Amino acid sequence: MNVLDLDQLRTFVAIAEVGSFTAAADVVHKTQSAVSMQMRRLEDRVGKPIFSRDGRQSRLTEDGRRLLEYARRLIRLNDETLAAFEDPGLTGSVRLGIPDDYADRLLPPVLAGFSRINPMIEITVECQRSVTVSDMIRDGRLDLGIINHGYYGSLRGEVIRREPLFWVGSRDHSVHELDPVPLALGPDDCCWRANVVRALDREGRRFRVAYISSAALALSGAVLAGLAVSVLPESALKANMRILGLREGFPELEPAEIGLLRAEHAKSPIHDALAKHIVTSLGNLAADQAMSLAAE
Repeated sequence: MNVLDLDQLRTFVAIAEVGSFTAAADVVHKTQSAVSMQMRRLEDRVGKPIFSRDGRQSRLTEDGRRLLEYARRLIRLNDETLAAFEDPGLTGSVRLGIPDDYADRLLPPVLAGFSRINPMIEITVECQRSVTVSDMIRDGRLDLGIINHGYYGSLRGEVIRREPLFWVGSRDHSVHELDPVPLALGPDDCCWRANVVRALDREGRRFRVAYISSAALALSGAVLAGLAVSVLPESALKANMRILGLREGFPELEPAEIGLLRAEHAKSPIHDALAKHIVTSLGNLAADQAMSLAAE
C-alpha cells in the first residue's frame, strides 16, 4: 500500500506557494536536487504528474491542485495531533485581531483546529484594518494580531507567510480592457495600493481609482460585478474571478506578506500556544526566514 510522506508533502506545498523548486529549496532547507528527487517520488506515489514547467516557474497541474488541498489538510492534521499532546490543560482567553482580507478564508480552519486542541481557551476575534489592529496591539486592547506587512508602526512583527498578489477581474466581464482601467482599491494608506500604483506607473498603464473601500468584501463585489479590477492575495481569490497577467497588460506585483504582532503584555502560555498554532497553520516560511521588522 502506498503511504504519503509528510516531508514530501511539506516540500510540495512550499513549491506551490513560492512558485519554484529553487525558492522552495531555501524554504525547506534542502538542496534543489533533493527537492526534485522528492517530487519525482511523490509523483510516483500518486501516479499522476503534479507539475508543469512554465519557464522558471513550476505550475500545478489539475491533479497537482487537487493534491495541494489534501496535502495541506494532512500536514495540518499531523501538526494538530502532535500539539494535542503537548499541553492539554491550558485555560484562559485571548483577543485576536485580523483584517477581513484573510478572515473568511484563512482564519476559520485555523481557529477550529486550535479549539479542538485547546477547548478551554476562549478566543475573541476582532476583524479590523491592519493599521487598526496595529493600534489596538500597541494600546493593549488586543493580545495578538495578524496583519499585512507594512503596518507595524513602532511595533516589532514577524513575517510568517508570503504569497503571490494577483490582479483580478471578473470571468464574465472585460473591464480590464478599458483605458484607463478602473480599479477597486483600499484607502491611500493601503500598502497594496502603493504596490499597484508603482507597478502601473512603471508600465505606463493608465488607470483611475473607481472604488475605494477598506473592506475586502466590497472590493471583491466590485470585481465580480465587472465594475473594476483589483488585487488580492492567492488565499483570498474567489470563484468567478479571473487572474490577469502580462498578457492582459498587468505587471507582476510584489508578493503579499502576512505578519504576526504580539502585545507587550501577551507573554503567557496561552498566548504562546495560539501564536505557535498560527505560525504552524498559516506560515510558509522557514524559521530563519521569518523576519523581525521595525519601522525605521
